[in-house]
Order: sequence, then C-alpha cells, then structure tokens
Amino acid sequence: MREQLTKHDVEKIQEEIDHRKLVVRKEAIEAVKEARAQGDLSENFEYYAAKREKNQNESRIRYLERMLRTAEIIEDESGADEIGLNTRVELYYEDEDETEWIKLVTSIRGNSMEGRISIESPLGKAIQGHKAGDRVHVQVGDGGYDVVIRSIEKDAGDEDEIRKF
Repeated sequence: MREQLTKHDVEKIQEEIDHRKLVVRKEAIEAVKEARAQGDLSENFEYYAAKREKNQNESRIRYLERMLRTAEIIEDESGADEIGLNTRVELYYEDEDETEWIKLVTSIRGNSMEGRISIESPLGKAIQGHKAGDRVHVQVGDGGYDVVIRSIEKDAGDEDEIRKF
C-alpha cells in the first residue's frame, strides 16, 4: 500500500534523509574507524556497536527514500466546516459517555497515545468530511461504535514529528 503524505511530510522526510546522509553518516563512519583502530576486532565491542549504528542509519535512509518514491501526495480538500487533514475534533463516545479531542493526520504522523489519528484508520475514515453535530458510525471488524462530533478546529500548522519505525 502506498503511503499517503502531504507536501509538508515529504519536506520533513527529505530533511531527515539529508541530515542522516550529511551528518549522521559521517559520524558513524568516523566511529567505525576509531573503533577499528583499537586493534583486535574479535573482541572489540565498540567496533560492533559502531557498525550496528552505521547499518541502522543506512537502513533508515533506504526506508525513507523508498517511502518517498512510492508515496501518494495528498492535499486536504475538506471545506472550512468539515473534518479533514490537520483538523482537531472533539468527539463524544455515546457508549462510554466520554469526550476526547483528536487530530486527524497522515499515517506517518499518527500516534493514538498523543491523540493523532490517521486518516487511514477506521475512525479517521469514518469522520472525514463530516461536520460538527453529525453522528457517525465507526465500523470495526464485525461491529463498531457511534461517535458524535461536538466541535471542529482547523489547524493550519503541520508540525507534528514524523514517527520513527
């Protein structure tokens, strides 16, 4: 499945790639050289740790570059009073008699523990395009639940951190 990213997501990912290539890569190579210079590699923990860090950095670069190559660039096309990307939403869960604020984001920014819900999640798909006052059914597996959209706040900012994998 192609990752859905905004232009801002692409910029942030490219910044991370550039940082990893220009800064982290050089530091990792230097750390491997220093550890190798300490002599016997068969019992040199620093050498193996430095190699592991270098390989993890290269792996992250490849992952991010692949993500950018295959990504689908999306934009928020919702109206001013509708739920779309970067919209903060107050939801009322009828079954639990609880209220919660969430922010609808792309999957790469999703983090349910911080209230950032992916537009690709069941909840994100269900509420997208709805307005304050709407009752929405969220389909999960064979069942589901209902939420009432209490209020909507549009957020022009898109500064949430990119999730690390």
